[in-house]
Amino acid sequence: MEMVQELISHYGYLAIFCLLALGIVGLPVPDEVLMTFVGYLASVYVLKLPLAFLVAFSGALCGMLLSYTIGRKVGKPLIQRYGKWVKLTPKRLERVEGWFHRYGMWTIVFGYFIPGVRHITCYISGMSGVRTRQYIMFAGAGALLWSTFFILIGYFLGNIDVFSFLKK
Repeated sequence: MEMVQELISHYGYLAIFCLLALGIVGLPVPDEVLMTFVGYLASVYVLKLPLAFLVAFSGALCGMLLSYTIGRKVGKPLIQRYGKWVKLTPKRLERVEGWFHRYGMWTIVFGYFIPGVRHITCYISGMSGVRTRQYIMFAGAGALLWSTFFILIGYFLGNIDVFSFLKK
């Protein structure tokens, strides 16, 4: 978390955007903690709240679109070749795709709130052939709800001075 704080202090909104985009793709970035910290920084007037919402939403959506594109372009051949190493056989992939076609769009929206699920839904959406326009609509709704929720938690906790230990 120290590294995240340092990146935000040096690069501001650009760091937030990049960290979220990379975190959604699957790099080990503590996304929920990052969003809560962004809300805290907005509560102490280091960041502007409306701009923090916009940057967080844009970074999350960008990461989702990048993951979707990777899933669409190289997902199935990659899974067919290396899936056995992570116990993802063609039969299991077929079952996941069937389940995803039944519930997938709502999984994209609410999957944001479950670490790990939000990463997988992007790739499976691309591999399953979900239409891009439909994907953007549902991924955008999920990104908006998710980023707003965690930023507001940090903002309200910051206003009651729960994060006073960070000031030291």
